Amino acid sequence: MHAQQMISTHPQERGQTGAALIHCIEECYDCAQTCTACADACLGESMVQSLTQCIRTCLDCADVCVATGTLATRRTGSNVELVTAMLEVCEDACRSCARECERHMDRMPHCRICAEACRRCEAACREAAGAMSPTLQ
Repeated sequence: MHAQQMISTHPQERGQTGAALIHCIEECYDCAQTCTACADACLGESMVQSLTQCIRTCLDCADVCVATGTLATRRTGSNVELVTAMLEVCEDACRSCARECERHMDRMPHCRICAEACRRCEAACREAAGAMSPTLQ
């Protein structure tokens, strides 16, 4: 990932861009890719009809992770309250997706990988949100 490199070269960097937020941005994009791949793998399973909730949860989580990573990446101005709220939503989405995938991970390795990525992103969002101060910048 190039999040740190890109943000550090931004000519008008504003907002809070500590190590926790950079790590979170990277975890968000990794989780989005993993959730998308897991949903697609679930579609390939023979019992796809029993995986509808898992597929939906993975796709929802992927969308939230992309949106969170995108908002956290913008540096020409930063609304810390909005970014913090998105980090909390992303943490919740990742927790929910991890729980759903953990239900299937004994039978489907892709769900185990997805649950692990979601747990990492969940923790990174929690850490980044905790490192944000509640001021608008």
